[in-house]
Amino acid sequence: MTASQAPADAPPTSMTHRQILQAMSGLMAGMFVAILAGTVVANALPTIIADLGASQSSYTWVVTSELLAMTATVPLWGKLSDLFNKKLLLQLSLSMFVVGSLLAGFSHGVGLLIFSRVVQGIGAGGLTALAQVVMASVIPPRQLGKYAGIFGAVFAVGTVAGPLVGGVLVDTSWLGWRWCFFIGVPFALLAIALLQRTLRLPTVKRQVRIDWLGAFLIVAGVCALLIWVSLAGNEFDWASWQTGALAGGGVVLLVAAVFVEARTAEPVIPLDIFRNRTVTLTTVASLLVGVAMFGGTVFLSQYFQISLGKTPTVAGLMSLPMILGLLVSSTVAGQVISRTGKWKRYLVAGAVVMAVGLALLATIDAKTSFGLLSLYMAVLGVGVGMLMQNLVLAAQNDVSASDLGAATSVLSFFRSMGGTIGVSVLGAILANRVASETAKGLSDAGITVPGGEGSGGSSVPDMSTLPAPMRAIVEHAYAVATADLFLVATPFAVLALVAVVFIKEKPLKTTSGMERLAEESGEGPATPVDKDPAAPVA
Repeated sequence: MTASQAPADAPPTSMTHRQILQAMSGLMAGMFVAILAGTVVANALPTIIADLGASQSSYTWVVTSELLAMTATVPLWGKLSDLFNKKLLLQLSLSMFVVGSLLAGFSHGVGLLIFSRVVQGIGAGGLTALAQVVMASVIPPRQLGKYAGIFGAVFAVGTVAGPLVGGVLVDTSWLGWRWCFFIGVPFALLAIALLQRTLRLPTVKRQVRIDWLGAFLIVAGVCALLIWVSLAGNEFDWASWQTGALAGGGVVLLVAAVFVEARTAEPVIPLDIFRNRTVTLTTVASLLVGVAMFGGTVFLSQYFQISLGKTPTVAGLMSLPMILGLLVSSTVAGQVISRTGKWKRYLVAGAVVMAVGLALLATIDAKTSFGLLSLYMAVLGVGVGMLMQNLVLAAQNDVSASDLGAATSVLSFFRSMGGTIGVSVLGAILANRVASETAKGLSDAGITVPGGEGSGGSSVPDMSTLPAPMRAIVEHAYAVATADLFLVATPFAVLALVAVVFIKEKPLKTTSGMERLAEESGEGPATPVDKDPAAPVA
């Protein structure tokens, strides 16, 4: 299978500001769909699981299955973007998301629901990998910062609105939880239409060979490790035969993947890109940021509801300072980087501020005021905003145009993997700390709970049913445990700072990925797919 080659007299591949904004409209709609899918279900899951008569284990898999599918398939989507038309792949990933959403909405059993979440996750993996690849294709690195704020705004709106919309849908009798899945479908269809109308990307003629064996080994190995860290400490002990089978099997599969990738003509993850110092260091930093940020902040909502006694809706709103901090810092830093061309100082500053924010959140307790919490969360958001997007910018600026997809997806993959590992490991730490703190509090108060109920070990307590003395003990236990999580996460942010410090600053390129690809091919600028009669329909 081959793509078409543009004629020699094709028009320039550079795009005007208006054309870029038009092209980004479809990307923004797609990103909003992916973010909404992950956040809108959060408050609805207890109702969904109860309605389907499923178990707590099923609850875990409804959450984990999408994350597994998304994380494991990001590298494959990234590689495909280097081989096939990116717009077609974006539309395919959105179509998979629509199919998964419809299956989830019509599910009458937890098995179909989990399968539909896998399909959704594969689609979300495509959106995660391809959106930034497409941006790098049409926007020069020097100008990329200006547009990063738009991504930040979409992220903020989707993150804040998702839980609120989900709560309203569940509480509205004539809608119900199924609309938590249906609501994303119109946005996905709109994104497909906008991409078809506004996005113009070239394709360059080349022989396509997909490394299916390498793709299988990578996906299988990553899934084995992610399933291990997701279930260890909950379904089985960390030191158990299941750990040996999953962790050992995952390592063996990934070693085999490295062996295959080093010898194939078109590897899914080109190992050569890790010879690039910038790519290696930004990958390490992305993994550490994923562990520190996602691993710590995912439990904030639980802290708001249990330790501070807030409702799910209020808990969703309480994360707003962190989102606003992220939005403002990413927008301002992006604008300044576009004007000055200097970017490393913002990576270093972001890593420092993120570490400070995590350290401040390690001081919280059940009596911390919302004003102080808001300040701490805003500091963390500012650091993350300066760091995350600019790690991608640094890597994209330092690789050839033909490796843009692979490099971008590698960073997204390791950040998602770090987040999954962080959530799983820190979740186990939280559960053990809550159990020990609750037991200690009960012992000090001379309270005996029959059967150990309310100890906080394996399930989240219903605070409204607990007597006042017991409620105070549990509130304190969750506050202490949550603070400990941020304390554990802080060293990972410090290690990310160390990685960032060793990244060498290079001038930002002033040509887009499309122009660089045309230059590297030595055959002149390529024509947009839609105007090439021999190109495949996208």
